[in-house]
Amino acid sequence: MGDPVARPTAEDPAAFLAAVQHPVRRGDGEALAALMGAVTGAPATMWGPSIVGFGSYHYRYASGHQGDAAAVGFSPRKAHLVLYGLTYGPGAGELLARLGKHRRGAGCLYVNTLADVDPGVLRLLVAGGYDHATTVLHVPRQS
Repeated sequence: MGDPVARPTAEDPAAFLAAVQHPVRRGDGEALAALMGAVTGAPATMWGPSIVGFGSYHYRYASGHQGDAAAVGFSPRKAHLVLYGLTYGPGAGELLARLGKHRRGAGCLYVNTLADVDPGVLRLLVAGGYDHATTVLHVPRQS
């Protein structure tokens, strides 16, 4: 497996979100940044050109490949919001059933707008995903 596409950058997440063209996506992105920051206690960091991430974890595959990834995050894409790191952890399946209108992808969720989902359930998914990534998925670095 090659290098991960998304690595932390020095770009300003607030400036990235302010530049989102679609007003609903921009507002939802700013609301998600506030929610994820409050729940995780971690600052927003840009991962690659379009993912706003919170916290990180180190992973290592059986092949020996290792790297870092955002613990939780999102990307305000043109067609929908993409939420990362929320499908893992104990109780995620039950919470996803209560979340509201969304689609599941490979390790991510697609949401048209935050108005389509239950904010309390979303907070629980963010908390559970962050905790799972930083405790269960995280492995010590090896050189």
